[in-house]
Amino acid sequence: MAAETRATARRWARRLTPALLATALVAVAAPVAAASPSPSPEGEAPAAPAGHTANGGVFFDDFSYFSSSDPRIAARKWTVRTTPGGPGVQGASWPKRNVTFPHSSGSKVMQLKSRTDGTNAGTEHAEMVHQRKFFEGTYAARVRFSDAPVSGADGDEVVQTFFTITPLAQDNDPDYGELDFEYLPNGGWTTPGPIMHLTSWETYQLEPWDADNVSTTVSASHAGWRTLVIHVSGGVIRYYIDGAQVAEHSGKFYPETPMSINFNQWFIKPGEPGRKRTWLQQVDWVYHSKNEVVAPADVSARVNSYRASRTTFTDTVPNP
Repeated sequence: MAAETRATARRWARRLTPALLATALVAVAAPVAAASPSPSPEGEAPAAPAGHTANGGVFFDDFSYFSSSDPRIAARKWTVRTTPGGPGVQGASWPKRNVTFPHSSGSKVMQLKSRTDGTNAGTEHAEMVHQRKFFEGTYAARVRFSDAPVSGADGDEVVQTFFTITPLAQDNDPDYGELDFEYLPNGGWTTPGPIMHLTSWETYQLEPWDADNVSTTVSASHAGWRTLVIHVSGGVIRYYIDGAQVAEHSGKFYPETPMSINFNQWFIKPGEPGRKRTWLQQVDWVYHSKNEVVAPADVSARVNSYRASRTTFTDTVPNP
């Protein structure tokens, strides 16, 4: 990806730690048809369904929260970002109110709202991040991407994401790691949209900008609900969208240390000045199984089992 925009994305010395500090190979494939999320009950069970304990713990969240001020969010080690800084438009804000939990097709979802009027001060981003304790195993999330704003004119270079990340201790930190799903419906970083970037990072240097990563792109619309899966095991990283493998990376790009789980939506640049545009990204659920490679179909089956047992949250992944 373009050095200039990647440097901007980390200008606040993040992508360092996403909300805690504030945040080619080419494969072309058509994604399968989108579907709505399955219904999720409002209740919560204290434990996961039988048989779902992996060799190191399981993390699952159905995002059944009342609002971004729900005390269970912090109790479960999530942070709704409010700190200014990158990635994206310099001077943009990250309001807490931009993270909400509405119903969608019968299920509670996490919703990220980003808005811009084409000015730096009038641009708002959104992000939610979990604690840093996840390493090898399976990462998965059900995410709804958008190809157009819900209000205002289309055309903004917006980035909709699901990713894991390690803090950068210093330039070219050998212990840095990052695994990205980044969807750009209108393109950006010198590439036309719609396009999905699947990127694995070894490290980077902030000033002057120097990135050490490998990226695979999928040039196709991903609007609608998509099941995203990453396998991190045996020195190989594999990315899946709706059950189909779309990228494989290895070697020095394999992570070395625990990472946090994150979702954010932000603008690469302010865009055309004028009437405010509003973009939405939704997340139905997130799942991690430590030290276990779980096939995408089995991830979905486990999530359905959690919901059938009225389990809206479980976390048995130990702290590092």
